Amino acid sequence: MIKKKNEMVTSVREKMRGGNGSVLATSLMDEGTIAHCRLFSELKLEKGCSIGQHDHVNETEYYLITGGQGIVTEADGEKTVSAGDLVITGGGASHAIRNEGDEPLTFIALIILD
Repeated sequence: MIKKKNEMVTSVREKMRGGNGSVLATSLMDEGTIAHCRLFSELKLEKGCSIGQHDHVNETEYYLITGGQGIVTEADGEKTVSAGDLVITGGGASHAIRNEGDEPLTFIALIILD
């Protein structure tokens, strides 16, 4: 199966999870299409935009950073991430991500249910 770019739905999510600004979200696959998967999307945060702190209980979220730089907040503090880095959050842990850089921060977000 091949899903063409023009078949993917893009939406703007304001103040996602209590964050700042807008997140441009392109759904790579519709919810329920992939077994045990709640989310599979490409996300884009412009300068000053963020996804607020949120928990992952009974699921694990993966952010594969594909462009720009961002700051991820986890229980043990803030960490800078850039293209090629993989953020993994599960087991009830929480995280947030923000873009303070001049370039857009882009990443693939995947949530797998435990």
